[in-house]
Amino acid sequence: MSDQKTRKTNFNPLILVGAGLLLIIGVAVFIKIRQGDAQESQDPFILPPIEVDQPAPELTLYDLDGSEVSLSDFVGEVVLLNNWATWCPPCRQEMPEIKAYYEKYRDQGFQVVAVEAGEPESDVRRFVEQQSLEFVVLLDPENQSLITFQTSSLPNTFVIDRRGHLRLAWLGAINTPTLEKYITPLLEE
Repeated sequence: MSDQKTRKTNFNPLILVGAGLLLIIGVAVFIKIRQGDAQESQDPFILPPIEVDQPAPELTLYDLDGSEVSLSDFVGEVVLLNNWATWCPPCRQEMPEIKAYYEKYRDQGFQVVAVEAGEPESDVRRFVEQQSLEFVVLLDPENQSLITFQTSSLPNTFVIDRRGHLRLAWLGAINTPTLEKYITPLLEE
């Protein structure tokens, strides 16, 4: 028993050095990726989307008029579904760019479905009026959209093509050059 009390753990400092090197390499790779993405989108905080091709999930919520709206209502249009909140700074920052893109392309079969994540209707209505938003705004008091799309961060954006297939997914804010690069080609399909 005295051997167990006096035995010291041999700590190898090389483990710390190795872990430190892995951390430095990881940070360097992350910075390099971000720099490449920044050159592509002209904004260091905008990442390219994740490309997917699967049927869009079912989602039905209510708009500010109390009408039921389902994603399936928009088959035949390219839909940008944006999960956002009135209190979220990046959400508020990207909204004018989403609005401008919508106004430019709505006549080409483009629709925005902005799903507000849980704020009171009065707050959402006030924001929509202040921003003069003309696209579909849905209320989501129980965060069904976040659950359906399996995400918890805001903002996040999903693009559904005319066939009703989920094609692109972003986590974080988006901007006009990114919208033009990735969504405009889908409008031409």
